[in-house]
Amino acid sequence: MATSLIPTVKSAVVVLLILTACAASCKRDSSKSAVMDPASKAAVKTQFDVLRDSVDLKWRNMTESDDQKIGVTGLLLRELKSQPGANTAQLQGLEKANTRLKVRRYTQQTMASSDLIDQYDAAQDSLFRVLLPVAAPDGNAPTENARNFVEGLQQLDAGVVGFRVQYDRAAQQYNNYLKLHQAELQSLGGKYAQIKPLPLFTLGAQ
Repeated sequence: MATSLIPTVKSAVVVLLILTACAASCKRDSSKSAVMDPASKAAVKTQFDVLRDSVDLKWRNMTESDDQKIGVTGLLLRELKSQPGANTAQLQGLEKANTRLKVRRYTQQTMASSDLIDQYDAAQDSLFRVLLPVAAPDGNAPTENARNFVEGLQQLDAGVVGFRVQYDRAAQQYNNYLKLHQAELQSLGGKYAQIKPLPLFTLGAQ
């Protein structure tokens, strides 16, 4: 009877040794994770910088397109002012409104207030609602230059939504990565210590 118990005792000892080894291994892994791997931090920083560059590129593309739209609007107004019978006072008022647009435009930070986006869009839309019928009444522009400017403005205006969608995608990837690696980034200090999520154009997308 005692002999039959020997394998059981041996098995219990083996199991106990395995459990002890596992516990020690887990403890070592835990202590390793508590001290952040410098190589891992460097990788996080590199990837985060890539995402930040992507966001900045999309923002730059969008604002450059908007700058171009403001510039073409100015050229169109100048062309219209040179036409016989032009309403100079009206066109000068539109020029002032066009010039103010850059000052009124939101930034990557201030667009957290959706009202600023709405106000900017409303200001630009109201300008075009007055300008385009003057520039091309019944679809007929007075000169070839004016017609080209009108068509250019329409194309630029049609691209606004696409630029915003591209920006939102890049900003959402940035925000997701920031949320996942906030601790590693904060440990880098400097500009990485105070990084915050970026606001998006799409309501409720964050």
